[in-house]
Amino acid sequence: MDYPKSFYEHIAQTSDDPMGLMIRRAEGPFIYTDDGKRYVDFISGIAVSSLGHCHPNVVQAVKDQVERHMHVMVYGEYIQKPQSELAELLTSQVPSNLDRVYFVNSGTEANEGALKLAKKYTGKHKFISFHNSYHGDTHGSLSVTGRDVYRDPYQPLLPDVYFLSFNDDSELHKIDEETAAVIMEPIQGEGGIIPADTDWLQKVRKRCNDTGTLLIFDEVQTGFGRTGTLFAFQQYNVVPDIMSLAKALGGGMPIGAFLSSSKIFETFKYDPPLNHVTTFGGHPVSCAAAYAALKTLLDDDLMKNAITIENTARSILKGKGIVEVRGKGAMLGLQLRDFELTRKVVKACLDEGIILGWTLHSNTLIRIAPPLIIDHDLLKDVLNKIKATILLYA
Repeated sequence: MDYPKSFYEHIAQTSDDPMGLMIRRAEGPFIYTDDGKRYVDFISGIAVSSLGHCHPNVVQAVKDQVERHMHVMVYGEYIQKPQSELAELLTSQVPSNLDRVYFVNSGTEANEGALKLAKKYTGKHKFISFHNSYHGDTHGSLSVTGRDVYRDPYQPLLPDVYFLSFNDDSELHKIDEETAAVIMEPIQGEGGIIPADTDWLQKVRKRCNDTGTLLIFDEVQTGFGRTGTLFAFQQYNVVPDIMSLAKALGGGMPIGAFLSSSKIFETFKYDPPLNHVTTFGGHPVSCAAAYAALKTLLDDDLMKNAITIENTARSILKGKGIVEVRGKGAMLGLQLRDFELTRKVVKACLDEGIILGWTLHSNTLIRIAPPLIIDHDLLKDVLNKIKATILLYA
């Protein structure tokens, strides 16, 4: 079979210029292609492979579960050990008001479920989101994504969605008694790696409390140690009412989740029963992988590695052509002088075996999100190569 031909002729394309790497295998921080080249995956498959690729604990968990059973019934009917174990471990790491979890297949599904849950519980239909936010590409998630270039081709979307300016106190009065939920990323990812200000985020929480509005944190990218704590909200002294997760949750397997309280989740049981269901959500193989990934992350205390990554990146990435490094932990944005410099650096680094990424909303920002297990010497070597490339073209 001619795999490249099949890719270009039969796989639905999402751009005119895909990277086109022919993947043979992946292990740790490395991806190997059919031509024998080795790449350092410095974006972790877009914040998915935080334990690196094919972590042995995750691989073994997948093998063990495949031999027991795979799909046996739609969500929520049969008691399955991988689901129960993962739910218990996950909820043990968060505040008591997030004591129940609903497993889905992806981040956008998690946000869809979170939006529905907020509407069902509050009986309201107005949502507040933020400019330059990103919550997914399905219709509901896209409706609360704050970027017109992605929304406009699919209008009309959900009504009664309003966008405020991120980190701006002056607009918080628009969160009112008619608002079902505010949905936000503690650190805007695709919007340019923009962290929320602590004081502002606490004001958002208070405004939600005062108006009876639920606060949804989209921690799809920020979750599972990427920012230096298990979840980003733990750095802000602000607890959400609903939290959505995906990406690194599965250790490389597809799975998403949204968490809330037992009281809020009660509303999914009636008017009508089974009013939010999924066939493959909480797939036992994905849950087994996720349990192994989370246990490894906790047992090895890999969150601290995110802080080391940040400190090392900030110490090295300075000089001509570099505007700033922003973000938290191993979720960093390298802001360069202009588009042309950014384009040249990303391309030259790829030629040198370093996979970098651009965010969806900025053509002068390079995503820095290496696996949390990356060797420190390799980390420094890659960062120095990126800096040298910037200086070459700056």
